[in-house]
Amino acid sequence: MSESSRIRAAAARTLSAILGGRSLDAAMSRFEPPVEQVALYKALVYHSVRWQPRLSRLAGLLLDRPLRARDRVIDALLQVGLCQLSVMNAADHAAVSETVNAARDLGKPGLAGLVNGVLRKYLRVRDTLEAELDRDPVAASAHPGWMLDVLREDWPERWREIVAGGNLQAPMWLRVNRTRISARDYLQELNDRGHEATLSAWVDDGIRLDKPCAVEELPGFGQGRVSVQDGASQLASQLLAPVAGQRVLDACAAPGGKTGHLLELAGGDIDLLALDRDSQRLRKVDETLERLGWTAVTRTADAASPGDWWDGKPFQRILLDTPCSGSGVIRRHPDIKLLRRRSDIDDLAGRQKALLDGLWPTLDRGGLMLYCSCSVYRQENQQQIDRFVNSHSDAELLPLSDRLRGRFGDGRGPGFQVFPGEEEMDGFFYALLRKSSVATD
Repeated sequence: MSESSRIRAAAARTLSAILGGRSLDAAMSRFEPPVEQVALYKALVYHSVRWQPRLSRLAGLLLDRPLRARDRVIDALLQVGLCQLSVMNAADHAAVSETVNAARDLGKPGLAGLVNGVLRKYLRVRDTLEAELDRDPVAASAHPGWMLDVLREDWPERWREIVAGGNLQAPMWLRVNRTRISARDYLQELNDRGHEATLSAWVDDGIRLDKPCAVEELPGFGQGRVSVQDGASQLASQLLAPVAGQRVLDACAAPGGKTGHLLELAGGDIDLLALDRDSQRLRKVDETLERLGWTAVTRTADAASPGDWWDGKPFQRILLDTPCSGSGVIRRHPDIKLLRRRSDIDDLAGRQKALLDGLWPTLDRGGLMLYCSCSVYRQENQQQIDRFVNSHSDAELLPLSDRLRGRFGDGRGPGFQVFPGEEEMDGFFYALLRKSSVATD
């Protein structure tokens, strides 16, 4: 079999693993395609996962009857094949023949004829099937029904925009280490090396690449001059704005992007504690700090239980990048659409409440806490902050629209919401809370 068919077989195995409950990153880590095939493998996987709710409906319309459970990988292969024809605009003959050969690579030679028949049937009735899919809300949006229901309720005027933004391919953003070089000067270095990029109008240290590249191609990446971080994520530390000499807490720190940014913003002159309750993920924080050349105290602990880790000395700044649904970063992690369930949102909201309530006593009077999430759901964002402010008389919600300076997002409710794709950024929510400088009853 050809290398091309083997890559399609690997993509089918990856999609099948994700449909079985494995995350996209974990499923992709099981395969190491040849260097010259990496781009094709990633494209097949990401497009197939991103459009899976549509591709699954399409395969169902083309099959006379559902495949047996033991042939689940062939169901995934059909979706990979249909993705090439329906989404990726691959050459018909090559897409069909190599996908058919992939069935043999998967140890299912007896089903190669079925794969051939389904794909060729699609080519004969493509326009009719695509029109039928466009009338089905789940297939048309490539989002599960429960997500559409939540988005319609939360954002009746913008839910279509949110869905469309989630189906786009995310650009590669860089955060320039301002203590080493300015963003403008680093942009010139990129241009000199043939990388076209744009300075952000809203993110102080942000640059957006026109085309993604390997980090090894970024000047000074290994020496900490630049990091990969979406613009919306960079805004979190920028809004918290730590000042030299302050004690700062990064409450849910892994993998460490915001930890490093906090240090860069203050020139390294802050007393920073970075927490995460996952010791393996916390190691990534240590690795990030080592690459950037910064030092901070890192500790495995549950930020919601300060009795287990807090020394009683208050923080002047707290960054709470809370665990959430990830509904604002679906364009980067399309497997969220396949793995997340509606019941997860209630569980996450409970966790968010525990973190807010648990951390508030550790904040100094007059200090600032930035609550942020990469979610677009009100239950995790506006409703969470509304509840917190109403139950804490010493909490003041500060306006953010002026600080963000941009003509984007929605700041009409508690906090500020950026939607996926706005200014080429991920979906993110921010709420800046100040603790009263005078004790209140």
